[in-house]
Amino acid sequence: MKIHIINGPNLNLLGKREPETYGSKSFEDYFRELQFSFKNVELSYYQSNVEGELI
Repeated sequence: MKIHIINGPNLNLLGKREPETYGSKSFEDYFRELQFSFKNVELSYYQSNVEGELI
């Protein structure tokens, strides 16, 4: 199974901006946890702050 995660604007700031609201983990931290938890799944992701690139 393959899963591709698409992250939109500002998700690159997870763990950096307003950690009291959004926490201190980056998306890369979460992604590593997903890879560890779902070893039989091919995971990939793309993040862009430009909504037009996501479409």
